[in-house]
Amino acid sequence: MTEASPQRANMGYIAAIVAVATIGGFLFGYDSGAVNGTQGGLTEAFSLSDSGLGFTVGSLLIGCFIGAFLAGRLADLMGRRNVMMLAALLFLIGALVQGFASSQIVFVIARILGGMAVGAASVLSPAYISEVAPASIRGRMTTVQQIMIITGLTAAFVVNYFLAAAAGESTATHWAGLEAWRWMYLMQALPAAVFLVALLFIPESPRYLVSKGRDAQASKVLTSLFGQQVAGAKLEEIRASFAEDHRPRLSDLLRPGGGIRPIVWAGLLLAVFQQLVGINVIFYYGATLWQLSGFTEDQSLQINIVSGLVSIAACFVTIYYVDRIGRKPLLLIGSAGMAATLFALVYSFANGTLDAAGNLQLSAELGTLALVAANLYVIFFNVSWGPIMWVMLGEMFPNQIRGSALAVCGFAQWFANYLIAQTFPMMASWSLAGAYTFYAVSAVISFFLVKKFIHETKGKELEQMEG
Repeated sequence: MTEASPQRANMGYIAAIVAVATIGGFLFGYDSGAVNGTQGGLTEAFSLSDSGLGFTVGSLLIGCFIGAFLAGRLADLMGRRNVMMLAALLFLIGALVQGFASSQIVFVIARILGGMAVGAASVLSPAYISEVAPASIRGRMTTVQQIMIITGLTAAFVVNYFLAAAAGESTATHWAGLEAWRWMYLMQALPAAVFLVALLFIPESPRYLVSKGRDAQASKVLTSLFGQQVAGAKLEEIRASFAEDHRPRLSDLLRPGGGIRPIVWAGLLLAVFQQLVGINVIFYYGATLWQLSGFTEDQSLQINIVSGLVSIAACFVTIYYVDRIGRKPLLLIGSAGMAATLFALVYSFANGTLDAAGNLQLSAELGTLALVAANLYVIFFNVSWGPIMWVMLGEMFPNQIRGSALAVCGFAQWFANYLIAQTFPMMASWSLAGAYTFYAVSAVISFFLVKKFIHETKGKELEQMEG
């Protein structure tokens, strides 16, 4: 097995490729976080009920699970880079139409289109990075994607905060006679345009090129990445990892004797439980959550920014350890930490009081406990399940089934994400403590599932992956 080591690799070129690919992660984060702080504007502009708001916010995720599935399949048909370019175009269109939407229907359609871009970027950026990075640093390179996701989320929180502050509140009129909340979406158009143009300057994945029989092009890309000495042997290893009788297809996910391959079940476990622990309640509904807990809108938006900065810092811990101690230990640490901090949140919410309007109020002590627990929870997530799930989905599957497996697991991840986002407003109206009990129990379950079913992938070449 020929190892494409960092010493042999053209690290400057690989770093540039990773930087471009992870702009998709930034847009993934920004589009996901932009809605946080715009809910008052959406409710007022479109006269939304609680369930209507849940659907409008969650409509992004309808696009996400569609986009993740289609992108995984299209990546095997037309290439990783071409599908990412299509996603960049959808990001641009979605941002502009969401900002100018005059009705809920138009807004939801645009949000679904933006969601398709998010879903595509979420599965293809880490997969693409895994297919161009040396095995010994692949985890670190792929974790950059999570940093960019959180950076995008934090950028959305910062933009939302300053736009709301400049206008007076998110529903007030700002530039060009548009409400501040509309500018929170329009700001995404600039990085979307940068992503679209930058993608023109990176190569196609060599694994995809080999799958299409374009060996000469694959050899050229591999030479640019790892040098002439490694490229020839690496090309042969990649070619040997694909079935000789057919190109990759969805039915490859089934075992010869019937049933879904165990490695696909493991991927589905990671995809679904990353969402069942409730992380995106913090990101999608952070402002609403903290206002339910007794903080003002201004304080809630500031808390979102702090959570985003904490998340970025946590990802740097992952970069340091992911290729040293491995993926599985980090997942186990994350599950245990999230369970403990989520139960602390349950305690805070369960011991709060209700005001005359029925809104939850926390004492100073309980409010502090909730704030500290929430940020520790975000740290544990972003040291573990946040980046590691995407790292593993991008690398754990054999070359023959990677695109198809990403399609199925990406669909499952975003569908679970949708269910969590859709149900939180209703669950919170019944019992915030009850909602967080569900997330805490899911974190406990995830610990034991990882211990039993997840196998380490640290340091393995993609051609060594078995399924």
